[in-house]
Amino acid sequence: MLGVMHLTVRECDDDHTYVFVSVGGTATAEQEAFVRAVEDRLRSEGLVPHTVGRNTFSSDAPLRTVTELMDKCSGTVVIALERSYFPKGVDKRGEPKEAALNDVRLPTPWNQIEAAISYARGLPLMVIVEAGLKSEGLLERGYDWYVQWVKPEVTALHSNEFNGVLASWKEKMVKGPKKTSPAKAPSELTVGELIGGLKPVQLWSVLAALAALVAGAFALGGKLFGGP
Repeated sequence: MLGVMHLTVRECDDDHTYVFVSVGGTATAEQEAFVRAVEDRLRSEGLVPHTVGRNTFSSDAPLRTVTELMDKCSGTVVIALERSYFPKGVDKRGEPKEAALNDVRLPTPWNQIEAAISYARGLPLMVIVEAGLKSEGLLERGYDWYVQWVKPEVTALHSNEFNGVLASWKEKMVKGPKKTSPAKAPSELTVGELIGGLKPVQLWSVLAALAALVAGAFALGGKLFGGP
């Protein structure tokens, strides 16, 4: 198993394909083994995983470090594992729809924060959620990404589902977001750019208007400079 790399954000500047991994600090040996297995699988695919506070560090505030690191990444993997456990609780306490909660398991809130930032930046998301966690926010199905609910075991990374989702996610990273050049103001466009941007109907209308303008100019010139 590969060792953990201790890098600063500013060291991520070579030609490797970096991916952001959103995962909290592991609490058990089983969780750590699962996270390391995901990291190793990513490396076997030619990808370099980076997690703030795990193998990438900075003296800046955490949120700034996260956004700075994402600028250097091509995609994001969210690994949501149990962080907090509540045997009993109440949902919407004091309201008419108050409901009892039992055996509530929650991941680190950073999974939600980093998933939202990634989505806002157009980074392809691969979301892996431990089975049994509370399904809410960006960790529930129904959004623009597929959520895999798995037992945090190494064998889960060899299923047809995981292999298919991984391949699809990698394909999205290869394609990348569509980039467009900033729009120019009309005064900055050349004549060729103006004409090239016209639809055929618009172009014929402009040419007809120009022809009428030229004909009018000749007629006016004839009246001004013609004989008595």
